[in-house]
Amino acid sequence: MKLVTLNIWGGHVRDPLLAFARAHQEIDIFCLQEVYYKAPDKLSTDERFVSLDIFSELLALLPDHHGYFRPTVKNVYGIAMLVRKSINVISEGEMIIHDNPDYPGFGPEHPRNLQWLECQIHGRIYSILNVHCLWNGRGKTDTPERVAQSQRIREFMDTVNTPKILCGDFNLRPDTESLKILDKGMRNLVEEYGVTSTRTSYYPKPEKFADYIFTSPEITVKNFAVMPEEVSDHAALMLEFD
Repeated sequence: MKLVTLNIWGGHVRDPLLAFARAHQEIDIFCLQEVYYKAPDKLSTDERFVSLDIFSELLALLPDHHGYFRPTVKNVYGIAMLVRKSINVISEGEMIIHDNPDYPGFGPEHPRNLQWLECQIHGRIYSILNVHCLWNGRGKTDTPERVAQSQRIREFMDTVNTPKILCGDFNLRPDTESLKILDKGMRNLVEEYGVTSTRTSYYPKPEKFADYIFTSPEITVKNFAVMPEEVSDHAALMLEFD
């Protein structure tokens, strides 16, 4: 089985992103962040182009996949999974990992959720957890909100008794306490494989870590790689597993 996690940057690099999806029909599960779905307007305050229905565009290029969209803002922006139709999805849902009741409806400090999916693959049940964690505009170091966010994720993970994969854009440095909370009892593949950056040339800032994949010990990792295609300011991470 192959899984890819990718922050798609709102579809800003639209044509290469669509070509990437078209070229990688073999991926069984895509875990995506910064996804727009039938949005009337963009939510970010910069001048960057976004694709306001990139979820539908990607699904149209992946006819053998089902789409599962979990919004965080106005039912039009959030995170998503695209899952091959041959995979038996038992259940799917979400939980809030960071709330912001004062969010004005635009900008990056919106509430955050964890999308979970329980599926059966070759007779074995797996849980896939997809996140896009808090961004505060002030780097990727620990804050009380980030520590609390990681503790909520950890508490949910501890209720999951199947082999599990946690992935996404965590907006965290590798040396943070917030990441160590998630690391406990899991394999951090970015660290294990000596990855030096999960960003692309579209990202000029010096901090080169944001994205991670964690696997529980029951997962057999056959391959892990940072994919070379530049379709966002984040790199796509690919996991092949049993």
